[in-house]
Amino acid sequence: MRRSVSFVAVVLIALTVTSVISQDTPASNPDRRVLSRVIPTYPELAKKMHIHGMVRLEAVVRTNGTVKSTRVLGGSPVLVNAAVDAVSKWKYEPAQGETSQLIQLTFEDQ
Repeated sequence: MRRSVSFVAVVLIALTVTSVISQDTPASNPDRRVLSRVIPTYPELAKKMHIHGMVRLEAVVRTNGTVKSTRVLGGSPVLVNAAVDAVSKWKYEPAQGETSQLIQLTFEDQ
């Protein structure tokens, strides 16, 4: 039990989540903040194979702040599903219209 708790703590510390606002889409909003983030679950296969890396996504965010859709821009196929599942649960501050956000998640194997 102690090992699993410490592993979760290490993963949470090692997982760096950075939200970068896309500058190349007309509907981007650099002032739109993330109100709540869901940390991706590190996939078991990635743990076993010591896979780490970055996943880049574009998220379309509705006016109410929920994520409408995501599009994978790059990253390890082993990590992509975990990133998409987490980002789809993020909540942004409300805005006048839908916006497009560029998100970069980094997974580091410990």
